[in-house]
Amino acid sequence: MSAVIPVAIPSPRLAAAHPVFTALPPLALYVHVPWCVKKCPYCDFNSHELRGELQEDAYVNALLADLETTLPSIWGRKVHAIFIGGGTPSLLSERAIDALLAGIRARITVIPGAEVTLEANPGTFERARFAGYFAAGVNRVSLGVQSFDPAKLQALGRIHNAHDARRAAEAAMMIFGNVNLDLMFALPGQTMDELDADLAAALAFGTPHLSLYQLTLEPNTLFHRYPPALPDADVAADMQDHVEARLAAAGYMRYEVSAYAQPGGECAHNLNYWRFGDYVGIGAGAHGKLSFADRIERTVRYKQPTQYLAQVAVGTPMIETRTVGVEDLGFEFMLNALRLTAGVPTTLFAERCGVPLATIAAPLAEAATRGLLDRDPTMIRATPLGRRFLNDLTELFLAA
Repeated sequence: MSAVIPVAIPSPRLAAAHPVFTALPPLALYVHVPWCVKKCPYCDFNSHELRGELQEDAYVNALLADLETTLPSIWGRKVHAIFIGGGTPSLLSERAIDALLAGIRARITVIPGAEVTLEANPGTFERARFAGYFAAGVNRVSLGVQSFDPAKLQALGRIHNAHDARRAAEAAMMIFGNVNLDLMFALPGQTMDELDADLAAALAFGTPHLSLYQLTLEPNTLFHRYPPALPDADVAADMQDHVEARLAAAGYMRYEVSAYAQPGGECAHNLNYWRFGDYVGIGAGAHGKLSFADRIERTVRYKQPTQYLAQVAVGTPMIETRTVGVEDLGFEFMLNALRLTAGVPTTLFAERCGVPLATIAAPLAEAATRGLLDRDPTMIRATPLGRRFLNDLTELFLAA
């Protein structure tokens, strides 16, 4: 059987001591809003229950000051997409979002027509607020619906009900048109019929994008300490297959592990992640990735909101800046690229990592031998088996 990629396994001297880039990848901006009305029992994101009044002016000012600290690293580069995530960004008023986006555009160049996404909780929905977000420049909304089943919403600890979810989805489609609905499956006690009812309810809105996530018990969450009864692994796998088939029949392509879109409805910001593009991350706990002529750096902001605000005030918002070692590039690239159903061209590895594809020839061949990776020499793409066992596949590239 032929090897997956027609290259020789490199000697240590073949691998570059550091990446070398002739062109930098596309750049995106991620903005983190860390507060929620209530912490969900399954959530392991950097989110904090809001206690007292939200000091949104102070936080927006801090975000813009944070961005300014990054400007020397991105001079001359254009931002292709903006994503305001959380937490619950829809806790911010339309005035605050307008000030934030105006401040961003005053400091960096955002390409015309760039996708600008804001995550929203149906429990914070107000039609006038959504209209204000649109007027401020938000052109895509991602709604955290999770389920349309009242009992399942209660089990998940959500602050909204099914009526709130429907009202928010209807208004979002009228105002923005470009809308994603987040749903979860393999919920406590969920049956296949209940999952199908959720899918039918979501499809009725005609949103161009749907995200379907399997509920998992993550460390440092309430559900991890007090686990609910979830469908077993075989049932969860059947549910995943049902989701893909049901959405495909409705015209949605599964273009990423958890993402489904009508033609042209893919999320540009997330595609930039999966294609190993660059992104500035500002806000409490935000992560970033930036490429330079000879290295890739990852950054992490201070996580606790009060500490983040204090560190921004003295010009040091980052708790960590590290250079990605050449030995880690294969794993980091594959951790992202293999999430894409269509995969990526083999040439993208050298373009985005700055080192030859030969540096990972051995794990590529091993993955193909195990049936986890497609043998097409022009593409890096997981097989259906590889997508089912994605963790096993990506682990082959650790310290490759």
